[in-house]
Amino acid sequence: MADGAVRLQGDFDYIVVGAGSAGCVVANRLSADPRSRVLVLEAGGRDNWIWFHIPVGYLFAIGNPRSDWMFETEAEPGLNGRSLKYPRGKVIGGCSAINGMISMRGQAADYDHWRQLGLTGWGWDDVRPVFKRLDRHFLGESEYHGAEGEWRVERLRVRWDVLDAVATAATEMGIPRTDDFNAGNNEGVSYFHVNQKRGLRWSAAHAFLKPALKRPNLRLETDVLVERLVFEGRRCVGVRFRQGERLVEARARGEVVLSAGAIGSPLILQMSGLGPADWLGELGIPVVLDKPGVGRNLQDHLQQRAIYKVHGVKTLNETYHSLVGRALMGAEYALSQSGPLAMAPSQLGIFTRSSPEHERPNIQFHVQPLSLDKFGEPLHRFPAITVSACNLRPTSRGTVRLRSRDPADKPRIAPNYLATYEDRVVAADAIRVTRRLLRQAAMRPYSPEEFLPGPAVGDDDASLAKAAGDIGTTIFHPVSTAKMGIDSDPMAVVDGRLRVTGVEGLRVIDASVMPTITSGNTNTPTIMIADKGAGMVIEDGRATAATGRAA
Repeated sequence: MADGAVRLQGDFDYIVVGAGSAGCVVANRLSADPRSRVLVLEAGGRDNWIWFHIPVGYLFAIGNPRSDWMFETEAEPGLNGRSLKYPRGKVIGGCSAINGMISMRGQAADYDHWRQLGLTGWGWDDVRPVFKRLDRHFLGESEYHGAEGEWRVERLRVRWDVLDAVATAATEMGIPRTDDFNAGNNEGVSYFHVNQKRGLRWSAAHAFLKPALKRPNLRLETDVLVERLVFEGRRCVGVRFRQGERLVEARARGEVVLSAGAIGSPLILQMSGLGPADWLGELGIPVVLDKPGVGRNLQDHLQQRAIYKVHGVKTLNETYHSLVGRALMGAEYALSQSGPLAMAPSQLGIFTRSSPEHERPNIQFHVQPLSLDKFGEPLHRFPAITVSACNLRPTSRGTVRLRSRDPADKPRIAPNYLATYEDRVVAADAIRVTRRLLRQAAMRPYSPEEFLPGPAVGDDDASLAKAAGDIGTTIFHPVSTAKMGIDSDPMAVVDGRLRVTGVEGLRVIDASVMPTITSGNTNTPTIMIADKGAGMVIEDGRATAATGRAA
């Protein structure tokens, strides 16, 4: 090629960009047909590091350039000018290799809302069978769960007395106990179910990609930096990328599927000339198609991370700082794959309402038997718990955009947290609910002392809104930056079959296509979207082939 690019040897039907949570599923499903040749391009590397597999490894993976892209947000006005670390997985399996492992579908009403937006086939009754088909659930076969799928769901393998007390405190407030957050209504208090296999993290790479790599028709290339998509007219025909010192171009006969996530996919579209024309013009990128929704509509769950010192009860903090404690943790894990090393970041969940006027739960608590200033830093030396409440359905909307034409530059991520009055009210109310929770009778034996936001923060709206900006932080759930929508939606990037509108041969299949964020952790919904989206690619490919034969 005239510009020095070399053609990747191989004749591919599909190119999947990204081997994260979604891309692993898409690659598995598309390569199941031995007649289809599939290429997967992953920007990160292999998961050949112990902390990708031991669950507590998230403490070491987040904030580590080996495993995390080390993104940061712009200074956020709603967070009183603070910038946040914005972890994204830098490895096969993507964020499922460093996340909290919490198995959470969201609420039935989330998906029925998508259907009400005109997205036929995305209602709860449509997606529930997909979730069930994916499940390999410890509860076994039921109306809501499956037992034969690849996506393992297990019980936590550690319990803490202080978390049992918080659960009892929730019931004292009138929050019901539940055995399953994933039956459509997640209101209640319970220990989370997790994506693990006998005490080891169960990432999308373990579940979907590695088994599929045994197939001769699936090829994985890692440490790949995508420069742009290749178009012939309005049809996407390939991908151009750097791998080491080489500039390489790969071509697809069928489709290119972007599964680079809510940050990566809109950036690749923008680098390729698909995005807001004014954004592209500022960087001198030729416009292939003016699509104002690419990189807009960013939604994320902001948590108010409250910390309480406790007394007379064990937390992970003191164990973490004890040589004897660390040795005992290691021995317990080595013998039975249980104990603190098997911990997800959050063990106890509570779904409730921030105030009575909400028709369904609108805040989620993540309760942890530990505390720290921020992920990537050591735990505190005093016994404490973290009680984080996040707004499940924020109304603030942010952006993701290129910083320059260099694909290696860190992006400009501006979530725009607490930009709306509604979000500020929910954040303030969530702190009030947190304080009420810790004042319940079940907590009195442990004498909880508010460390963050702190007893000096008053209970009035203004004080709590400022405190929310001071302690608010991401819970790592960015979505919706290339949203699904109907023809009349000017911000829609893909249609209900995840095809990028206005061009051919290109889909986006990952968390970026959610029109609105789901009410809970977003990884399992992303897995569902990937499975359903891959099925659409296969169905449409068969229909095209049949039309060609008929002609």
